[in-house]
Amino acid sequence: MSRIPAVTRESIPEELRETFDEINSGPGGIGTGPMSILKHSPEMARRAIPLFEYVRNESTVPHQMRELAMLATARAKDCIYIWDRHVPIARESGLRNELVDALRDRQPLPSLSAGEAAVINLANEFFTGSKVGESTFKAAHAEFGAQGLVELVTLMGFYAMLAFNANTVDLQLAHATEEPVLPV
Repeated sequence: MSRIPAVTRESIPEELRETFDEINSGPGGIGTGPMSILKHSPEMARRAIPLFEYVRNESTVPHQMRELAMLATARAKDCIYIWDRHVPIARESGLRNELVDALRDRQPLPSLSAGEAAVINLANEFFTGSKVGESTFKAAHAEFGAQGLVELVTLMGFYAMLAFNANTVDLQLAHATEEPVLPV
């Protein structure tokens, strides 16, 4: 159970119901994940959804690297919900089990491809010190280009915001999982 109830049309002020209806007519409807928390502020959610759709599904960053960035963000923010939702997708995208498992358990990582190292190093520096060193920046820029680097950082920032919301309201997993739960 979440610390706040799921948003409903009736729980939204009358003047925001049209926006609420617009949000729910899109793909996925109201949902139950971190994006559903944003819908407590329909106008904010309406503005956030296009950015979410772009960085998650349309970015120039390869799908596998986007999933790794989501997992690195979930791990950095100890967000069980995002981790649980993205581990199967990450594995299906081709991320190696040994990498996913080591990231989950905060164990030494296996050897990484240049792309994997760029994502992991960028996330580690971004989330531990809020700055990215020159060598990490250059490696990520060389791997993804300026556009991809900006999209990758924005993806991690967006997922950090979702993690803040999910962790704040104590968003619970809606299903049993075959994956080990993220240790926090």
